[in-house]
Amino acid sequence: MKVLVIGGGAREHALCRSLSHDPDVTALHCAPGNAGIAEVAELHQVDALDGAAVARLATDLGAGLVVVGPEAPLVAGVADAVRAAGIACFGPSRDAARLEGSKAFAKDVMAAAGVPTARSYVCATPEEIDAALDAFGAPYVVKDDGLAAGKGVVVTDDVEEARAHARSCDRVVIEEFLDGPEVSLFAITDGTTVLPLTPAQDFKRALDGDAGPNTGGMGAYSPLPWADPGLVDEVMASVLQPTVDELRRRGTPFQGLLYAGLAITSRGVRVIEFNARFGDPETQVVLARLRTPLARVLLHAAEGTLDSRPPLAWHDDAAVTVVVASHNYPGTPRTGDPIEGLDDVVVKDEPHAYVLHAGTRREGDAIVSAGGRVLSVTATGKDLAQARERAYAAVGRIRLDGSQHRTDIARKAAGE
Repeated sequence: MKVLVIGGGAREHALCRSLSHDPDVTALHCAPGNAGIAEVAELHQVDALDGAAVARLATDLGAGLVVVGPEAPLVAGVADAVRAAGIACFGPSRDAARLEGSKAFAKDVMAAAGVPTARSYVCATPEEIDAALDAFGAPYVVKDDGLAAGKGVVVTDDVEEARAHARSCDRVVIEEFLDGPEVSLFAITDGTTVLPLTPAQDFKRALDGDAGPNTGGMGAYSPLPWADPGLVDEVMASVLQPTVDELRRRGTPFQGLLYAGLAITSRGVRVIEFNARFGDPETQVVLARLRTPLARVLLHAAEGTLDSRPPLAWHDDAAVTVVVASHNYPGTPRTGDPIEGLDDVVVKDEPHAYVLHAGTRREGDAIVSAGGRVLSVTATGKDLAQARERAYAAVGRIRLDGSQHRTDIARKAAGE
């Protein structure tokens, strides 16, 4: 099978790494990719938002499967264009991807499907915004209705900050605050059958102790030793399957990766948000633990034959990923700084650590930073404590001027 992956971040590097280890994959391509992905896949230039261009590239390459990584191409309808060209595509249609592209649409689907979520108001005027903020009180949760690269959500006790964010958006969803720890649960689906992956937890705030501004994610770990053993079955029954069934009922079946961001509240599991693609950085740790070869599973989902697949198999090892970010992230990041020490990450006595590139590019013989989140340093171990130790040891071997990372990823879960 020839596979083309669309995207150029650490999520796509994690996907390409897994696909490169799959014996079913005879050729691996990525567009546009990054400096790290270039080590496992042939890179191509393409406008990822141009469905016709992506379909032409896939046709020219003779790809048997296209995997669309980021949300923006999915919301733009790239998967529809690839399927129209007669090529199997892992990723939802434009209409189904509205589950991430519009939080108001997602709330409507959840209401129809009976999926538990936060009470909310959809607001488009200053008067509606003020009424919703007054109705819920602090902490205020304000979400841009559209795509915002993981940074469209403000959670604050400051009503003026909440009001300012709401008024900066065309349309917002204002909802009640959900207490309790957050969990990310991915599921591969062909629009009917749902195949859950293992849960993970990510860290959205920029600084240790969950301080600082929201980011696209500063690290993640899996498994979750504190989670109820029945969590996946519960979420399958109350969230994932009902949502997939409702979208199919509406005539917009969801084929691809359904990501449920969950809060484990005192009143039970509640959906914070849906995403229509693999999450970053959770993908890095989930795929690090996946034993089942990936390509055939994604192809079955794309072809609507997922019911023929057995459950996924997992390694017992734990996985931790730590994001190394540029100076000033999540503000305007500084780029172009050389990254040193990448060849020193994997050492003889610690072979279970590796680097997944996010915002990097090659300049001559050097690899330099090219984005806010630059690297996802990932490691596995017999438990979270060992995986965490290996990940941070690897981070310590990397040199990037002005870089930043959190030091507390998985610390509490590891019992430290």
